[in-house]
Amino acid sequence: MAGPILVFDSGVGGLSVVQALRRRLPEAALVYACDNAMLPYGHRGDAWLVQRIRVVCEAAVAASGCSALVVACNTASTLALDVLRECLSIPVVGTVPAIKPAARMSLTRHIGLLATSATVSRPYTLQLIEDFAADCRVTRVAADILVTEAERLVVGEPPDQATLRQALSPLWDDPELDTVVLGCTHFPLLGPWLVDAAPHQVAWVDSGDAIARRVAQVVPALAPRQGDEPSLVTARDVRLGRGLATFGFAAPRLLQLV
Repeated sequence: MAGPILVFDSGVGGLSVVQALRRRLPEAALVYACDNAMLPYGHRGDAWLVQRIRVVCEAAVAASGCSALVVACNTASTLALDVLRECLSIPVVGTVPAIKPAARMSLTRHIGLLATSATVSRPYTLQLIEDFAADCRVTRVAADILVTEAERLVVGEPPDQATLRQALSPLWDDPELDTVVLGCTHFPLLGPWLVDAAPHQVAWVDSGDAIARRVAQVVPALAPRQGDEPSLVTARDVRLGRGLATFGFAAPRLLQLV
């Protein structure tokens, strides 16, 4: 029997992937899981994170009865995809910065990568740039503060526009930059505010649609969506529950970790 698609992130960033999944697979049942007790992941050690991600994802898979796991987090994907694929018997779809499509789109051959400090400096990211954007100038900008702004947005607080402008400012040193990769799943949630904070028009590229296409390819049978869907958290947060409700999820249940 087909189960739902489980979307996992450290916080609310995976909700941008939920939006993409619902555009492409509107009838598919989803479950959302976030490790909000340990947010943010970007400031924690790699070995600790791999073990933590494995424990949380194994518990969430067991609790949800899902048919596939979407790791909607760049940090978790670059660290733990291989481990998760070894220990789980279901398809595991990861997230990587959309550098390849951005390089294809750019007319000026100057693109920006807006991500967390953990993502912009990882060897995995540098290899993506070498493989798919070697003929481009790539301006890498660490913007961890945008994770906080996205988390605030989901619980009902508008983003601070001055903070967004400051975070984006290193991108605008060269007016020829024409494409920006949103290399953290939190960032697309801020889309309209990012557009307003940019001094000129650029193309904003994220991984959501590519993830949704991949899920459609690897999950042969999809459980049908029925009303508000389950959500799982590792720490109780009333405001987060209200935020998840705006994305179609029921009040979160506390995930029991072994």
